[in-house]
Amino acid sequence: MDQPKIERMLRLMKLMSGNINYSIEELSSRLEMSERTIYRYIDTFKSAGFTVSKLWANTYKLEKMPEGAPEFDKLMYFSEEESYLINSLLDALVPTNALKKGIKDKLAVIYDSTSIADYIDHRSNAASVANLSRAARERKKVILKAYESGHSHTIRDRYVEPYGFTTDYIDVCAFDLEDRQNKIFKIQRIGQVEVLDEVWTAESSHRRQGKDIFRMNGNYIDRIRWQMSVMAKNLLLEEYPLAQKDLKRKGSSWILETDICNYIGACRFYVGLANEITIIDSPKFSSYVKEYVKNNLL
Repeated sequence: MDQPKIERMLRLMKLMSGNINYSIEELSSRLEMSERTIYRYIDTFKSAGFTVSKLWANTYKLEKMPEGAPEFDKLMYFSEEESYLINSLLDALVPTNALKKGIKDKLAVIYDSTSIADYIDHRSNAASVANLSRAARERKKVILKAYESGHSHTIRDRYVEPYGFTTDYIDVCAFDLEDRQNKIFKIQRIGQVEVLDEVWTAESSHRRQGKDIFRMNGNYIDRIRWQMSVMAKNLLLEEYPLAQKDLKRKGSSWILETDICNYIGACRFYVGLANEITIIDSPKFSSYVKEYVKNNLL
């Protein structure tokens, strides 16, 4: 991203966050940009996690930064070497870390490297995590706007009380006020988090559910034990990094011993590598696998 473009974006941010509400036409005139460019920059702000509100017609407002935050004209730019270092450190985080993407989105606004820009989409996980954290801390109810459910295959709002997160902020633990059940919602499937001015009313019903290494949610139902080849172990860690804590080396192979919340996650992985994995002392899991193969693969 060239220096003049950065300066134009920062000037636009400063005008949109000031005390005067400018229309798109007025911003275009003041900054000597086309209206199309103004709209494109506004979309970039949204992608980077900033809150942009439409006041009326073609007038938009960039919400003020938190008290104590630096002013836009006092921000420092990252050099290419600094941006490369920060990006490398972020790349070391697991791919499913929700906060990782949000940080990269913000870096992409001021430094247009390919590895950063590839992470941009139309939602900010970091903004969702921040709002959910505040709601949990203040014991407030929220609406998960346009939540995409993988179970019911629907997209709709969810009215919940959030009270915790799973590892790496991948999911939020919340009590569903409609179904009256404790559930785990994937943060990347949330369109937007709306924090309500309503305090919790079901705190006594909050129950933190477990989540196994295969990303299955619920109460733990069984403990499985596998002997795995090096190839199977490596593939397991690539797909499910949290399995590392449940692995132990035994000669030239590896032993996995872990609790699971649902058989299907472990079963799907096992079936794909059955020649590389031996099930040990897990009769219920073995029975589930046989039934799964009979019903789906034969």
